[in-house]
Parts: sequence; structure tokens; C-alpha cells
Amino acid sequence: MRDTKRHAVRLAISPVARRWIPHPFAPAHRAAGYRYQLSILQAEFALTQVLDRPPGRCFFEEVIRENLELGRPDQMQLIFTRRITRRTPGRFRTRVLTEGVMPSLHVEYKSKVKQYHKEGQALRTETTINDTYDFAKGRALRNLPALREIGFAANRRLLHVESLSLDCLIEEDAPHTVTSPVLVEHQRAAGLRCGDRRVHALMHALCLFALAPTGFRHRELRQHVAQLQARDPDTYPAAP
Repeated sequence: MRDTKRHAVRLAISPVARRWIPHPFAPAHRAAGYRYQLSILQAEFALTQVLDRPPGRCFFEEVIRENLELGRPDQMQLIFTRRITRRTPGRFRTRVLTEGVMPSLHVEYKSKVKQYHKEGQALRTETTINDTYDFAKGRALRNLPALREIGFAANRRLLHVESLSLDCLIEEDAPHTVTSPVLVEHQRAAGLRCGDRRVHALMHALCLFALAPTGFRHRELRQHVAQLQARDPDTYPAAP
């Protein structure tokens, strides 16, 4: 299967390259049997993820703030799945570059991974391989499928590392959903006032029933809410 992919790549790229790249040999040289081969000097592999909400710039700036240590050796060996020691050559660093008002995140180790907010609506992740021998691959065109796997895998691992650092963040819609009233099957439920002591006691009491397999009743919940507020459960009202 891999040999088939390599052959398909050669068939797709070679005619285009031979059409636009001047032939280095004169007709007499070609008649004598001289030939040339295409090689890979640099390869770039990119993923573009279109964001479905307008404030993508704020999201990307948060990504930058949370991942300024991506260029450290222990992080780079996760992204490129290569064992890195103190003797590993190369420069490890994270850079944030700003062109005008648009920032971009650059993570460098021999090769480079770049991220930026593209056209105000997408997150662009690019891995550039500057030297194929850094990944034990030659520069012949047949190695392009293997380099493609390395490049796109690095993009996906970088996004996975970033998602771990952002999983703890609460979306802006979540507090609005909790504090706003809702209507479920023609029954209205009031929103929760998060600064209210009664709401804090309710949230605390609900945690007590997290492992209750048979559920709980309002009478049991009201008793705990009253105790958390130092109130008498018998006289504690069901409504505020």
C-alpha cells in the first residue's frame, strides 16, 4: 500500500514539475542517457479549522497565553514523537510574532510549527520540515508520503496538547445558561443567582446526591439546604 502511495505521488507531481521546471540537460545530453530526479528541499503541511463563532481572535490569544512553554524539549518530543536528551542538537524555543495586530505562535526544533488566526475566522496550523534527514528520510520524491504523515501527525499532536490546557476553561455561554430562566415542557424554572448564599447551599447539597442510584426527593434536598444555611429544616420554606 505504501509503495502504491509513493507511485501515485510521483505520477501526480512529476508531470507538473517537468512542465514548469526548465530541463537542466540539452537534447544531446538526454540522448546520451543523462537524467535528473526531483528532490524535496522543504515541505509544509497545514491544517485549517474554521471557527463557528466570531470571537476567534480572543480564543487564539488564550491559546498563546496557555502554551508559551510548547518549545521546551519535553513538549517537543511529544509533538514529534522523538526521544530528546541533553545531547540532542537543535534550538528549542517558542516565539510569538506580531505582524501588525495579528499574533502568530512559532514552535521550533529543527523543523517549525506555526499557528495563526487566518482571515479572522480560522485557526491555521502549519508544520514545516526544513531537512528531511532530521526524520531519517531522504530527499527523494518517493519519501513525500512518509513526510506527509509526520507533518500532519505533528499538527494533530500540537492541537491535542493545546486542547488539554483549554479544557478547564468555561465557555461564555455557560454562565449565561445557568443564570437565565428556562422553559422545559411548559414548566418555567428560574435562573440561579450565583452570588446568592441560597444558591451556593443548593449547589453544595446537590453534590451529596451525585452517587444516589435511586435519586432524591425535594424534602431531602430542602433539609440539607437548610442545614447548610444554619436554618431549621422544619420551618425552611420551599420557595425563596
